[in-house]
Amino acid sequence: MTSRDTGGSAAAVSISGLTKRYGSTMALDNAGFDVRAGAVHALLGENGAGKSTLVKTLSGLTRPDSGTISLFGTPATIRCPRDAHDLGIRTAFQEISLVKDLSVARNFLLMEEPRGPLGLVARRRLEAMVAAELERFGLSHIDPRARVGDLELPVRQKIEIARAASRNPRVLLLDEPTASLSGHDVAWLAEIIVGRREAGQTTLFISHRMQEVRELCDTLTILRNGKAVGTYDAREITDEQVIETMIGRSLDVVFPAKRPAPAVRTETPALSVVGLRAGRQLADVTFDLHPGQILGVGGLEGMGQRELFLSLFGAAPLDGGEIRVRGEPVVLRSPADAVRRDIGISLVPEERKTEGLFLDLDGRQNASLPSLDRFVRAGLVRARSEEAAAWGVLRQVQVPDRAIHQPVRQFSGGNQQKIVLAKWLLTGSRILLLYDPTRGVDIGTKAEIYHLMHRFAGEGGAILLYSSEVGELVNLCDDVLVLYRGRVVERLGGDRISETAIMRAALGRGRAEPANQPAAAHVH
Repeated sequence: MTSRDTGGSAAAVSISGLTKRYGSTMALDNAGFDVRAGAVHALLGENGAGKSTLVKTLSGLTRPDSGTISLFGTPATIRCPRDAHDLGIRTAFQEISLVKDLSVARNFLLMEEPRGPLGLVARRRLEAMVAAELERFGLSHIDPRARVGDLELPVRQKIEIARAASRNPRVLLLDEPTASLSGHDVAWLAEIIVGRREAGQTTLFISHRMQEVRELCDTLTILRNGKAVGTYDAREITDEQVIETMIGRSLDVVFPAKRPAPAVRTETPALSVVGLRAGRQLADVTFDLHPGQILGVGGLEGMGQRELFLSLFGAAPLDGGEIRVRGEPVVLRSPADAVRRDIGISLVPEERKTEGLFLDLDGRQNASLPSLDRFVRAGLVRARSEEAAAWGVLRQVQVPDRAIHQPVRQFSGGNQQKIVLAKWLLTGSRILLLYDPTRGVDIGTKAEIYHLMHRFAGEGGAILLYSSEVGELVNLCDDVLVLYRGRVVERLGGDRISETAIMRAALGRGRAEPANQPAAAHVH
């Protein structure tokens, strides 16, 4: 396999010798490649390979130590986001840049709002302008007056994308745009990308999902350890070659082999849920989760899965139903109740940066925080014991040793997610609630997380897994519950678990489970 000159049109973006160092970490190492004008060009690589630094450099958020950038044959100096905008570069970030306390309209035209005679924001004109743009992008159901922080993550992601694309930029950077999207939302984005290609506009598409790269991209560049190791025609390189080039080695098996499930479950369930109701989305959910089991939750966005996970963690109030842990009824008024040793429920949340980590604390502090009472004597933290315990779990999840003393904001998304997992392993929790745990992480880190899950379940832990990637549910789970309008409409087990069966039920074509049916996670 060799990289090839993709030829054709002139380069919209030409990068040469781009280097950026953060202390001892080389984020970009003499990286260089071209993006053909009018192409949809994928940028691939493991977390930490340099993709985010490259995107921030092109967006004006980071200045390189050396190297050059040219746009359409003209050298470009990008010192700040305003420079990038003036040059026709717009970015939709994975770590969404919207201001949660402002309205959709204010976010959409932030710093570019229409003003009245006294220099004040002309609110009605602003909202009318944004409503027209939302309608243009098929998002007319979103209220321009809505507070962004009140919207679900996929909706915020679509606003982020539409805001960037609405300026008709010469170069649109999409940083993991589908990480929080699924189903029809991905099709919505595909229409935008295809429309840009037909209009001769250039799109740089960062993704870990090869199926989307295959469907949408003309060319691709692979980064490894800050270097661009090859640019290829997307039709002329296999998925296996992409993975091997990304990680520098062959990755023969991504998903661990499933263990055979017992025909009958006789042990007391680790977690039982009967008739659970919460908020407007979760209507009636019943199931058992057993020790050693990975139980999947499938469904389109907004079908109650978020409310289910938050209520099981004590982070959202219940309107009805019962939760039992190891056969005993429990009342979870807060996450502190859930993580108590006698209950032992932990949650890896939807947004690791805002819900799972303290970004300015180091790996040791993040890992030990939920277990801090174990290391306190006479009101003082026994630092040596705390650090030794943190070392153990951080090495178990295979993050770099420097994570013990460096702020977690300095690490890639994949390593941050492994630190979130590490803190719950340190608590000794035996019930893990994993909400889309591989969102926005590379294929190598995904494989590591899969094996961590498999090992946890093999040691008797119980896992409830929601994933927006149906393939994960098929290949990781012993059984799958599919939610539709807040109810379990299908329970799939064994050979009945397939992408077709899950998606059929997710679209409301499954068979609804009676509300009074006894809890059971296995159907064979």
